[in-house]
Amino acid sequence: MGNSRKVHFETYGCQMNVNDTEIAWSILQRKGYLRTADLTEADIVLLVTCSIRDKAEQTIWNRLQQLTALKRKRFRSRTPMKIGVLGCMAERLKTELLEREKLVDVLAGPDAYRDLPRLLSVAHGGQQASNVLLSLEETYADVMPIHHTPQGYSAFVSIMRGCDNMCSYCIVPFTRGRERSRPVLSILEEVRTLSEQGVKEVTLLGQNVNSYRDTSEQQFCGTEPAQLSRGFRTVYRTKQGGLWFSDLLDRVSLIDPNMRIRFTSPHPKDFPDEVLQLIEERGNICKQIHLPAQSGSSQVLQAMRRGYTREAYLELVENVKAMIPGVSLSSDFIAGFCGETEEDHQQTLSLVRHVGYNVGFLFAYSMRKKTHAFHRLQDDVPAEVKQRRLEELIGVFREEAARVNATLTGSAQLVLVEGESKRSSQDLCGRTEGNVKVIFPKQDVAIQSSDIVTAPINAGDYVLVKIISTNSQSLRGHALKHSSLSDTVKHLHQPPP
Repeated sequence: MGNSRKVHFETYGCQMNVNDTEIAWSILQRKGYLRTADLTEADIVLLVTCSIRDKAEQTIWNRLQQLTALKRKRFRSRTPMKIGVLGCMAERLKTELLEREKLVDVLAGPDAYRDLPRLLSVAHGGQQASNVLLSLEETYADVMPIHHTPQGYSAFVSIMRGCDNMCSYCIVPFTRGRERSRPVLSILEEVRTLSEQGVKEVTLLGQNVNSYRDTSEQQFCGTEPAQLSRGFRTVYRTKQGGLWFSDLLDRVSLIDPNMRIRFTSPHPKDFPDEVLQLIEERGNICKQIHLPAQSGSSQVLQAMRRGYTREAYLELVENVKAMIPGVSLSSDFIAGFCGETEEDHQQTLSLVRHVGYNVGFLFAYSMRKKTHAFHRLQDDVPAEVKQRRLEELIGVFREEAARVNATLTGSAQLVLVEGESKRSSQDLCGRTEGNVKVIFPKQDVAIQSSDIVTAPINAGDYVLVKIISTNSQSLRGHALKHSSLSDTVKHLHQPPP
């Protein structure tokens, strides 16, 4: 069906879109398509898109204009190039994408990638083709993604799709549908395969990753209700039965003690004590937790339909820090949400100072059609006020991140090496367990079992790095020796002599 046509992917937005690209490519490769990184060679260009903010969509509109100009030039020279839009933007703006200046030949929503071969066949026949239907069941459990990370040491594994939380600002439930979880056996099979391929770090993915609930087998379908973080609630009826996130995390962590396990993006409501206890106990589950707060004001949190107050969130933070000593925390915040006052904004700044995050994802509010906020609230914070509050939030975030990172000066951190630093070929970079970037000089260092024999450091290696300086975004140091995750964990848990 593919007739050796060459496909070029461009991926925008979150890690879920990276995983979606791998799924779409797996489906197309089976049908005889080839992949190319060279746009000029491509017969088909597929954009895997994001709709979370207006700026993300505008980036795609601009790119479509550029690709259409290239397509017109190609038309005069050889086989016409086909342009497709995949993912969230395909679902949200299907009518506009098909009709606006005829920029797109193929549309496929997040649940329609299996239909891509047919859609492309229709497009090659000269017609536009689209499938943006959302599914209550599709998880692509039987599609083994073709991981295309250039480093090869790290991979994303999708464990669930969709979201039931219905936060008032969020488009995700409307572009990716309701929550459904991938069967645990297919996840474990993929993680084992990655381990056999030498992958050193796996990130479990989902729009609400820690609400994972596998009900695919009768033995999982009990009556035990979902356990939430204390003081948190949901907008939907409590779910019962199934294999929960803590069960999955337990099983995944046992596959390979030298493989780091991360997960994103979670919701603060789904951190019962058993999840936190497991993170503390298992040496290969990173002691780093993403806790998206979105605001530090209970009034704004209520308008956002987040299901918790400022006080409940801070209680969760204290519980996390108590149960996982040395944990690193990251968060998401929105500046200038509907009705946000200056006092609300100051409460957000104070929450950032109180918690002490070392990584943050901060954005000015962008109203999205279809959302609860679009239908019920007023986008009444002026753009210039949103921008000013965002800049203040970024400033405070950087101050706190610099303070948190400074506490690591003089320590030895286990770093998973990513490769050369972007700024200097003489330096290497990698990330700590806390997901903080570390930069250090390229040099041969001792092999872990010997102080005499040395070896070069390559991407995918674990090395111990002594931290000598820090700032808000990264650490600097020098490598001490090659190491391994299991050896480092064993050393950290040994009693002092």
